Amino acid sequence: MTTILDPTSERVPATRSLTPRPASLDGLTVGLLDIGKPRGDVFLNRIEELLTANGTTVLRYRKPTFTKPAPIDLRQEIALNCDVVIEALAD
Repeated sequence: MTTILDPTSERVPATRSLTPRPASLDGLTVGLLDIGKPRGDVFLNRIEELLTANGTTVLRYRKPTFTKPAPIDLRQEIALNCDVVIEALAD
């Protein structure tokens, strides 16, 4: 089992298991989440170029601020529309 620590002030860390990674991205929709830190969009732009060149469907999302978790409505939208998510952390 892997322990993941959530830096958002949990007093008692929740236990979560990792979701298995897909063997391939063929036929899947990849969500790219920009958390709003400087140059995160540069990273995601390149990832989008590589994914779309391989025929992968890509949807882009952006958090309103990097200082707080993504709003619930944004998380729900991503969960409904994407099979896989890549989150950009940069500075």
